[in-house]
Amino acid sequence: MVIIHKGQTCRVLSFTHRTPGKGNAVVQAKLRNVTSGIQSETRFNSTEDIERVPVTEREMDFLYKDGDDFVFMDSESYEQHNVERARIEDEAPWLEENMKVRMQYVGEQPGGLLLPKTVAIVVTETAPPLKGATASASPKPATLANGVVIKVPQFIESGETIRVDPVEGRYVERAR
Repeated sequence: MVIIHKGQTCRVLSFTHRTPGKGNAVVQAKLRNVTSGIQSETRFNSTEDIERVPVTEREMDFLYKDGDDFVFMDSESYEQHNVERARIEDEAPWLEENMKVRMQYVGEQPGGLLLPKTVAIVVTETAPPLKGATASASPKPATLANGVVIKVPQFIESGETIRVDPVEGRYVERAR
């Protein structure tokens, strides 16, 4: 979702509804300014009105990284678009060449990316599995091929391909 906050166009990265024992409920939101790429956290009262900005989506293919820019190709018109790293900071580590994504546009300006629900990626480094460990055992850290560190079950070994939810950065399952 993209909103107007303090006169600036911002993309909502995540939000949590909090209801304290005393006082009014609030919504804690993590926002990224669409023009500057600066990320901030803010609280909204549950009674506060928020102005939503219309967003259009286009299917794109990620082609390659060019310095601090990422180059995408529109799947319909075959036009290439450069997007600065600051606009897609959270999604950048998950991008792979020829990956299909949905680019969100605020007017004619890119506002963010929607990644696939799961991404298959190789575990490059993790501790060896414990004998008799099951999926319910405590998770261990694992470094993925893109450099991201996530928690995985004890039975996962280095070199295995797993499926990860890129939005939440969490293990989903072994890749088949």
